[in-house]
Amino acid sequence: MRVAVLGGTGFVGGYIVEKLLEHGHEPVLLVRRGSEDRVAQPERCWLAPGDVGDDDAVRDALKDSDAVIYNIGIIREFPQDGVTFQALHVDGARHTMDIAEAEGVKRFLLMSANAVSADGTGYQRTKYMAEEALRATNLEWTVFRPSLIFGDPRGRSEFAKQLYRDVIRSPLPAPLFYEGLLPVNAGSFRMSPIHVQDLASVVVKSLTAADAVGRTYPLCGPRTVEWREIIRIIAGAAGLTKPMVPVPVWAVHVVATFFDQFAFFPVTRDQLAMLLQGNTCDSTEVFEAFGIEAPVAFDEDALQYVTL
Repeated sequence: MRVAVLGGTGFVGGYIVEKLLEHGHEPVLLVRRGSEDRVAQPERCWLAPGDVGDDDAVRDALKDSDAVIYNIGIIREFPQDGVTFQALHVDGARHTMDIAEAEGVKRFLLMSANAVSADGTGYQRTKYMAEEALRATNLEWTVFRPSLIFGDPRGRSEFAKQLYRDVIRSPLPAPLFYEGLLPVNAGSFRMSPIHVQDLASVVVKSLTAADAVGRTYPLCGPRTVEWREIIRIIAGAAGLTKPMVPVPVWAVHVVATFFDQFAFFPVTRDQLAMLLQGNTCDSTEVFEAFGIEAPVAFDEDALQYVTL
């Protein structure tokens, strides 16, 4: 299949492109000018210069394609630079859907997120809006809702390596966030991180799976861990132990009110809210359906890349 990939030069996108090539597909990547060196195996891909805000560039990428994978997403917005959830999660996705229908592209895969919500944070809300827009089309759609994604970032941004750099290596104790006045169950919110290779496998295999059309897949790894255990595992992968200290959420909120608009501040109020909600699901049936017999667990062996 000829597959247009929007968001194919980032952390997850690079793995998706490699899986497409492994399965004999022909990737066509929408690539912003200056980002050509971020393409995995460029000699085996078609490149369409431009960005998602350029309808002509998107049309070039989708022309003669059999399917589209919309993998564009951000976890933090900077409105002063025009980088917003609305522009990339909603407007860009809707324009791509419209162009897909106009070009006769039937198959459309959308990367969403676990715990999307119509009344959640800006990130959750805009991911939900993109899903609803896709369901209202005549496209043969599939939606993926991953939890936290881990794996060798290969020079991109990835949460475990970022935590190693910003938290584990910091001289300060790791924060165990808690709500309320007393540190009851500090750092006990739970996550089910999924390995990027397993995620990419499900996405690419779903392209040719007839029963994947009209389906929404929750994608979580086989191991669910609390935040404090995530800190221990990442530190352990680096051969370290890390002291931890309870931190009240209200205190972080106060500081973030003034600073979370700046890139140097490590966490926004919305990101903190989503952390405290947790991020878990059961993907056993999904892995079985797509023949993934041993999904990678979030453990020290799988995190050896964090110190590289």
